[in-house]
Amino acid sequence: MPANNAARLLNKLEQARSQIGTMKERELVRLLSAAGRVTFGKDAKSLIRFHDLLLFFRAFPPGLAVLRLSERLLESFEPRGKAALAGGADADDFAPEEVVGIAGTVVEATFSYPMVCWLVQRHAKSISIQWDDYDRETQRAVIWPRFFPLVEEDSLTEANVPYLEWLKAARGRQDELPWLVRQFQRLPLSEKEKAALYDSLEIMVRWDMSSSRASRTLSRKPVKEFYFHREPLIQRRQVSLTDEFAKPRLPIKVLPPREAEKMLDLVKEATGVRYRELYGTSNADPKWVAQANPGRGVEIYFWGLPPEMRLPLRAYLAGFTVKNGVPINYVECISLFDWTEIGFNTFPAYRDGETAWIYAQTLRLLRQWHGTNAISVYPYQIGDGNEEAIGSGAFWFYRKMGFRSMNPELEKAAQSEEKKVRTNASYRTPARTLRRLSKAHVVYELPEADRGAWDRFAMRNVGFAAQRRMARDFDGDAEAMRKAAVTWLARIITVDPQKLKPQALGAFSDFATVLSLVPDVSRWSSDDKDALREIIAAKAGPNELRYQRLLQSHPRLRAAILRLGSQKL
Repeated sequence: MPANNAARLLNKLEQARSQIGTMKERELVRLLSAAGRVTFGKDAKSLIRFHDLLLFFRAFPPGLAVLRLSERLLESFEPRGKAALAGGADADDFAPEEVVGIAGTVVEATFSYPMVCWLVQRHAKSISIQWDDYDRETQRAVIWPRFFPLVEEDSLTEANVPYLEWLKAARGRQDELPWLVRQFQRLPLSEKEKAALYDSLEIMVRWDMSSSRASRTLSRKPVKEFYFHREPLIQRRQVSLTDEFAKPRLPIKVLPPREAEKMLDLVKEATGVRYRELYGTSNADPKWVAQANPGRGVEIYFWGLPPEMRLPLRAYLAGFTVKNGVPINYVECISLFDWTEIGFNTFPAYRDGETAWIYAQTLRLLRQWHGTNAISVYPYQIGDGNEEAIGSGAFWFYRKMGFRSMNPELEKAAQSEEKKVRTNASYRTPARTLRRLSKAHVVYELPEADRGAWDRFAMRNVGFAAQRRMARDFDGDAEAMRKAAVTWLARIITVDPQKLKPQALGAFSDFATVLSLVPDVSRWSSDDKDALREIIAAKAGPNELRYQRLLQSHPRLRAAILRLGSQKL
């Protein structure tokens, strides 16, 4: 088929995405079948475009015929990609973040230590090390003597040390990445220390997507019953957060261990192949993974972190959504008292698919679990340093959902832009204005929220205050400050630190460091001190849900932390 005819066919399929529920299914089947017969040759961009259209129709099918056809074309997609590469297509066309991970291609990334450990366990035959242009010789000289006896005879005295020859001699017949990871796992260090050492090497891992169910093309969760879109997709203008928050609580299912592990495997695959590895995915706690089904073929999953990997003060939840079994987005939520920050990222292929409604269900669940009533969004999400978000008008997505800027000047600018839109239907906010508006968090406040209370708060301000005290009173000695704080707080709330387990002691130490910045803690009531002791213990509990609820019942602690975090340097 001539290239111009193929382009017209893809354009019709693009238009069909917005016509689901109004276009007859047989017409969509005809278009997909015709596109399936196209030989794209080395036209990688058109091939990728067709691939992502297939993924969209697989996730949002109007009927069974479209679902089956899109699935069949995706199952047979790998030879197309390999043929394009063999015919001269540029491999770099398959590498950008928004398209990477197609079956038959390769993903290359510097994965974190916990992620690499997982890859070695689950995908050992598909991974290897990409040593080309590797330039971390200083790090290898420092770290590799732990694994290679006598290497100092070479590394401390010679130039151009053949590190790969040392590795080859030591690993024998074992593959180099599994062997190397195993050496880190054997070190008599904490997991955090092992991760710091490994991550400093910045090793590029090559993950082959050939015949891989982990690829973007084939990643699926088994589905018992599919949802078909017989009517048009829900648009943003049809979604009201006020209405969604007023609905009854969604039923929640906590997954049994084996099912939880399988779900987290899917999450790590789906985010890993897209260069979207998050702290909460690589360090996920399989002991608590919860699922909710808000309807329309959507399943939302949330999980937390194990005690040893938790943040010092804030409660962490990560989330993930599948639609008709297809992974479509991931979420990160970090909460403190009645306030939470959320990152919500829909994968590019699915951004025309009921994103606002799914976002509303995610916030509904977050509020159900964490009980927050002030929900803020990071500046990056709305365009700060993120040109993709600027191009998509992300600021207006949140604005029309009811979010306001947490910066008074930018809020006035946003209101001015709204007035221009109301008076001129053809007006479009310039990119330079969107970049300016994206420089501050935006927030959605429920009616019961303490409006504006968190506008000037930043968690790092609390950290900066701790650093200033360390410099002033402890000559920069972090350990001395921690010990003094633990001794001080233990006396005030009557706790014996020596009887605490490691994770509980870590939580106690973090709280002590922060509370040492609050001068009147010793004068708090006995009830406040008892509640504080319970909060600190809950931080190291099975999950952080109880901890988050207890925080919200301690107004004096909230006021103290809020005051610390609202004071800039």
